[in-house]
Amino acid sequence: MREPAMDGRLVLEDGSVFAGKAFGRSVSVAGEVVFNTGMVGYPECLTDPSYSGQILVLTYPLVGNYGVPPESGLPFNAPFESERIHVSGLVVMEACGEPSHWSSATSLGDWLQTHKVPGLAGVDTRALTQKLRTSGSILGKLEVGQERTDFRDPNLENLVADVSMSGPLDYGRGARRVVVIDCGCKNNIIRSLVRRGVAVRAVPWNWPVENEKCHGIIISNGPGDPKMCTGTVERARRLLEGETPVFGICLGHQILALAAGAETYKLRYGHRGQNQPCIMRGTNRCFITSQNHGYAVDESTLPSDWLPWFSNANDGTNEGIRHRSKPFKGVQFHPEASPGPVDTEFLFDEFVRACR
Repeated sequence: MREPAMDGRLVLEDGSVFAGKAFGRSVSVAGEVVFNTGMVGYPECLTDPSYSGQILVLTYPLVGNYGVPPESGLPFNAPFESERIHVSGLVVMEACGEPSHWSSATSLGDWLQTHKVPGLAGVDTRALTQKLRTSGSILGKLEVGQERTDFRDPNLENLVADVSMSGPLDYGRGARRVVVIDCGCKNNIIRSLVRRGVAVRAVPWNWPVENEKCHGIIISNGPGDPKMCTGTVERARRLLEGETPVFGICLGHQILALAAGAETYKLRYGHRGQNQPCIMRGTNRCFITSQNHGYAVDESTLPSDWLPWFSNANDGTNEGIRHRSKPFKGVQFHPEASPGPVDTEFLFDEFVRACR
């Protein structure tokens, strides 16, 4: 029999308090409070390294109803996007303790317990989301029982160094060889390339990638402020002096823009969900995309040899850039999705074709 749930609370930096019942690990944590508007996909989201240092609020009212599948065969065992949970804490309205799904191996609460991550249920997450949309992303503390903790701003840290791999790893076989700079790379980026017959070499965020012999380079997604990744930005700047195709995804898109000479800025509350509409510039084509980021590229600062490629249909922010003549491109959304629609997966096909 389960022990009675302990009292818990989410304390925001402005003094607001949201009370609830703790589940998962009984430990207090702090971070930036953000929200995700997806209806499903919590195993993918919680294991996405881009959420490192953040307390994640899920807006859909029921979470955990299909449980958590067994963890085996990473990185090719979907839906996990890394080997562990990366969120600092999880806030939901209702956490299902008895999941029902053929693939479920454990409950959400037990999974959080295994990975030493606290959760908070019984919170009016829609009211909390409305507050975050009004005030913007805010620092918060998820406190369990009588344990207290201090506020923490993860955006002042180099979170990429914490989530990136320690040494290179190789995946798949193929005539084309692509190097992925791991800034917190989601497993589905690797899966998407291997499915296309590409030999992939994943390397750490500060690896001397310019010394690698390859047909193309991907700068992956990752957490935090791109300006903290000065080493990766500098290496990307050197790559732009050559002709090898470069494709930036999410944080990688921001790093690519910084390397090109543009600027980035923090969004009010970011884009996190699987339902973000993006328009390809110069066309009427609109794609529904999966996103998870708190920073954006200021396209007004792009040098003259770069063009805006995609824009967000909701707020007009930049969602992609491309070089006028060289094979350098970046997108703010996730073409590999997981979770989310695969409307823009064709971008991997275009990248692979460019890797000759």
